Formats: sequence, structure tokens, C-alpha cells
Amino acid sequence: MRFIDVFNGDADGICALVQLRLAEPREAELVTGIKRDINLLKHVDAAAGDKLTVLDISMEKNTADLIRLLDVGVEVFYADHHQPGDIPEYPNLSAHIDMAATTCTSLIIDKYLKGQFHQWAITAAYGDNLTAVADKLAGEAGMTNTQREELASLGIYLNYNGYGAKTDDLLFHPAELFKQCVAYASPFDFIHENRAAYEKLSNGYNEDMRSGLTIEPKYKTEKLAVICLPDEKWARRVSGVLGNELANQFPDRAHAIVSVKDADHYLVSLRAPNSNRSGADEVAGQFPTGGGRKAAAGINALPINQLEQLIDVMEKQYA
Repeated sequence: MRFIDVFNGDADGICALVQLRLAEPREAELVTGIKRDINLLKHVDAAAGDKLTVLDISMEKNTADLIRLLDVGVEVFYADHHQPGDIPEYPNLSAHIDMAATTCTSLIIDKYLKGQFHQWAITAAYGDNLTAVADKLAGEAGMTNTQREELASLGIYLNYNGYGAKTDDLLFHPAELFKQCVAYASPFDFIHENRAAYEKLSNGYNEDMRSGLTIEPKYKTEKLAVICLPDEKWARRVSGVLGNELANQFPDRAHAIVSVKDADHYLVSLRAPNSNRSGADEVAGQFPTGGGRKAAAGINALPINQLEQLIDVMEKQYA
């Protein structure tokens, strides 16, 4: 029997698996990638009796491979907060799906584990830009403002590390970052005891964000801003967290952060206005490689000649 852990390479995927493996320690094969690499089950080959954990990747985008694995008798535990499509009915599938705009996969796991590693779940909520939710949970847990700020920063840094066109763009491979985090029962211990990893994330984030915030929008109205980043590693890393930061700075404005994927395509991060956390998924869904949630979505490979079309779609959505 093999154990295989499949997880999104962002803060939510990492913190979800950290909680599970702190509660149920086991050596497992790790399957992960950049945040946008969500078709992860295609990389999994397993047999009857193998135990597969899948966290924070859309079931809808992985349905064919999920059914392939279920059909041969793999035992699957699946937790996620994205659109699942039709959930397959199999006795060997344990599905924990909640699409509420106020939750994320780590909060789903937090409920499943009855709050055993609650601080890691709060960290993920901050990383997933569920700031109001995370603040409420931190307050209920009796945290000081300093502690809240520490978890918020860590969540943002973990999330930042997941963005890129390929894992070579990232400061840490997500599998390595998971291993660094799971060594600590509390994120505060990670922050204060693993200074080398924490400072690498912190310094990288702050340097990349400074660069990103200097870029003037290519297109800007009261309701929409489109920022086109240069073809550099830092720009691909900062694409998602820059969108979150701008959404927080300009809560009535939608944002598209456009970075270069390859010679023919852009990688796009979409953020709905914080004052109206909806519509990003509808915008992304009008393009073949688009998907996501109401407040935050993305397009994995937008043909370069379709940028104006994207702006038109966003104008109609948010005008």
C-alpha cells in the first residue's frame, strides 16, 4: 500500500496538508506544483488499496483521472472549495467540498480535525485573502494584533511562493516548503525558529512587491485596472499577491494582473472588487483555460491577441 498526497502549491494547499499530516503523520509521495497547475491527478498512477489525499484542486478539472483512480480501487480523501462539477458516487471516495465564499480548503480541514491545528488554518485564510474571516477567527482565538500580523504575513508569503509559470520561478518548490512547514506544530514556531526559510520568503515577497507596485496600469478606469508585467521571474511570482494587494488598496475596482507565460500566451490573475466579491469566475470562464472562484480567478493561457477581448469582458462584468 502506498500513500500519495496531492495538493495545490499555494498557502491553502500547503496549510491544509500540514494540518492533516500533523494530525495523521505518515510518509507519502508528494504531488504538487505551481498554484495554477491544478490538473495534478494526471500525474498519479495508483492501485487498489493505495490511499490518496487530494487537497485544494478543482474536482471538476480532475474528474476523468479521479474516476480512473476510483475505478481501480484507490481510496480517495478529497477536500476542496472550488466548483466540483458532478461529484462521483463511489464507496472509496470521501469528499469534503464547500464552495462558500468565506471558506478555503484549510478551513474545511480545520473543521474535519476539530481545530487541532487551528493556527495553520488561520494562516491559510490570510493567504487566500479571506482577511475578514481570518481576523474574526484570530480574534476568537484570543490572538494579539502582533500575532495576527505574523500569521497574515506568513499566509501571504506562502501564497506568493506558489505563483509562477513553472516551479523554477518559485523561491521554494511547494513540496519542499510543505516539508519545512510540517516540522512545526504551530506557524509561530516556524516563523521564529526557521528564520532562514521565513526570511527568504519575506525578503523575496517585499522585493518583488516593490517592483510590482511601480508598474503603471495599461488600462485603468474607476471600476477596472489591468496591469501588464514584464517577462521576468519576479513578475510571475508577484502576479497573484499583487492582485490581492491592489484589491485591498482599491476595494471598488476589479483587477487583472497579466504576466508573460510564453511567446504566445499570457498568464492572468483576476480579482473581483473587494466591495463586490463576485464575477471573477464568470470572466475567467469565458476563456478556454480560465477558472476559479467568484472573488479570485485566473486564465492559465490567454492568447496574446485576446487581451483586448479580456478587457471588454471585464468592462461588461463590472461597469
